[in-house]
Amino acid sequence: MANNAKWIRKIIYFLVISVIFLSCSPTKRVPDNEYLLDKSKIKIDQGKASKEELKKFIRQKSNKRILGLRFHLWLYNMASPEKEKGISGWLRKIGEEPVIYDEYLKKKSTQQLTGYLHSKGFYGAQVNDTVHYKRKKVRVNYHINTNEPITIKSLSYNIQDKAIESIVMRDTPNSLVKIGGNFDTDMLQEERQRIELLLKQKGYYNFTKQYITYLADSSSNNLMVNLTMTIKKFQQVDKNNNTTYRDHKKYQINKVFVYTDFDPRKALFLKDIYYKSFDTIYDNGIYFITQFSDKTNRKIVFQTNFIREGSLYDITNVNSTYQHLNSLQIFKLINIQFAEVDSIAGDSIDLGYLNCTIQLSRYLLQSYTVELQGTNSSGNIGVGGNFLYQHRSLFGGAEIVDFKINGSVETLNENIRNIKNTLELGSDITINIPKFVLPIFRAEEFSKKHKPKTQISIGYNYQDRPDYQRTIANFSYGYTWEENKIKRHIFRLVELNAVKLPFVTENFKTVIERTLLSSSYENHIVSVTSYSFLFNNQDIKKNRNFNYLRVNTEISGNVLTAVKQITDAKKVDGSYQIFGIPYSQYVKADIDFRYYQLLNESNSFVYRIFLGGAFPYGNSNAIPFEKQYFSGGANSIRAWNVRDIGPGSYSGDTISNYPNQTGDLKLEANFEYRFKLFWVLESALFLDAGNIWAIKEDKREGALFKKDEFYKEIAIGTGLGFRFDLSFVIVRLDIGLKLRDPGLPSDQRWIVGNRRFVWDDLTFNIGIGYPF
Repeated sequence: MANNAKWIRKIIYFLVISVIFLSCSPTKRVPDNEYLLDKSKIKIDQGKASKEELKKFIRQKSNKRILGLRFHLWLYNMASPEKEKGISGWLRKIGEEPVIYDEYLKKKSTQQLTGYLHSKGFYGAQVNDTVHYKRKKVRVNYHINTNEPITIKSLSYNIQDKAIESIVMRDTPNSLVKIGGNFDTDMLQEERQRIELLLKQKGYYNFTKQYITYLADSSSNNLMVNLTMTIKKFQQVDKNNNTTYRDHKKYQINKVFVYTDFDPRKALFLKDIYYKSFDTIYDNGIYFITQFSDKTNRKIVFQTNFIREGSLYDITNVNSTYQHLNSLQIFKLINIQFAEVDSIAGDSIDLGYLNCTIQLSRYLLQSYTVELQGTNSSGNIGVGGNFLYQHRSLFGGAEIVDFKINGSVETLNENIRNIKNTLELGSDITINIPKFVLPIFRAEEFSKKHKPKTQISIGYNYQDRPDYQRTIANFSYGYTWEENKIKRHIFRLVELNAVKLPFVTENFKTVIERTLLSSSYENHIVSVTSYSFLFNNQDIKKNRNFNYLRVNTEISGNVLTAVKQITDAKKVDGSYQIFGIPYSQYVKADIDFRYYQLLNESNSFVYRIFLGGAFPYGNSNAIPFEKQYFSGGANSIRAWNVRDIGPGSYSGDTISNYPNQTGDLKLEANFEYRFKLFWVLESALFLDAGNIWAIKEDKREGALFKKDEFYKEIAIGTGLGFRFDLSFVIVRLDIGLKLRDPGLPSDQRWIVGNRRFVWDDLTFNIGIGYPF
């Protein structure tokens, strides 16, 4: 222990010395008569404006900081200026050279800030900059006084095309331009784009925002404008450069052509020879252009295609077709093109026609992967492997089938009595069908809008431990669908789990028979119906804050109990049974909320809170082990190993040293400060807190949830994490340090202030991906 404490002190000393070095001599590589740009700040002296938006217009940013320290600049300064290669060259590459203050860029920043404020209606805004010199550093402050904005007094329309006028005027409640709002030119551009989209949803294929102009009359000179929107007629120039004006044409879909297995390389090099190798089949309003060897199910293409022969052009249908075809996961390239064709004799000159061509290039239908992996579960080291096989269209209807065989062997901790190793083998097959399959209703419009899928899964798992053998067979059948881009629903109609223990040692029985865990290690059947709702408003195209929410609910055993009661079945040993095995009955619900605060391109805060509870009743005295909550591990409270916390203040040594601590209630909160270091290396500082509890009294002393005691039983851990972003996967190492241990006596739970840290207070967690 003394040696471990020495190592911890050395680590702390190293971190302190590193901080000192990081904070020293940031101007080390700043040339004479030049200054390091220390900070650029925006100060709004008067008025209302978004600082975050204003920061985007500062042309010169200071060096990146981590916890207020210029880490990347420090790396750069560590390099020898006389050496271009080796370590010095690498340090300059991963570091960041000092940002030298530039007077010209300061003036450009002032101009751009002024221009931005003008675009938001603050035409009287004043932007003044001040520069503060201190030694070899410079701080620049931009002082902003927005003054009163120009607002919109009235809005009128001059729409020269009467058909378009009818559409636009009916849609004015959705207009972004509001009377009394700021005269915001960015908002006016967004309104032009909105109207362009609106008209392209109504058949106007060739309409663009260039036909929309504004006229602002500010002659009243009272900080208000009278705004007029003009939508011009279609302008056409003939070969003699004569210009004519006419109403905009609506376009109707004439024919739809679908190449179901298109090869763009052959089309490029072989040209006409390649196109002549196809056959054409007309089916359900679509011309399918295929080759003899192509086995694509035309019904699947029809179900995912929104562009229909005889319908008006609608850009929403085009986008939906892209999204739905892509969701099938069998096409690597989707290209949709339109071409104007001559008007049909006798039709209105105001109606045009389009031929639509959809080119689909397929993935390889079959693939397999072999994986080898090291495992570390509760500190138990082992090796495992997986064989995965996938078929992207097994029955010809884009049914994705995943088959997996897995196995692992672990050597268990020596301090656990009579345990040496464990073996686990398993296999499962999952089928994803891109539609609702009975007994759920069939609704074509719903399917086209919400991209539903049916998922069927069958699996089997065998566990061989020195203290028991257990087999788990499972079957599930359910549905997923998207409400919109940010909301998703998962409904599992049925999930069956049959757990059987053919062998249990007498010692293990003795260990758990006095606890509620005994019910979890008996033969039982779990029949579950569950529903999950997911919300995620992340926009990968924009660097902005976002939220994630997942709500899960599940019930078990109610239908089976109702059937047993209706048929007047008899209980055996106090519970109803199926095939001689009792089934579980419980209700469970939990919520997982996360908030991602993006500070800049290199730094972010992540907050998470989890709350869940499960309650057995009727046919069960306890929640099945596989459905109970646990805490600790790489995605939980990282200062403890997985399943090593709680429940409550239970220390784990009053009955046994068995490591699988579980509970019926769970409360957890996490915070991470994430920052990029260099190359593929990222890091994080984290703080985790939480615990699990039992809802019924058992022999695990301190495990029971008590509303006036639970907050005293919160475990708290902190630590440092390293993440290696390899583009295709993120490998993570988190080093957790216990701060508060609820398993200790109540007056010793805070480690800080009670004793020195020891090596056992550290926990190393290896994971794939971010923890949340």
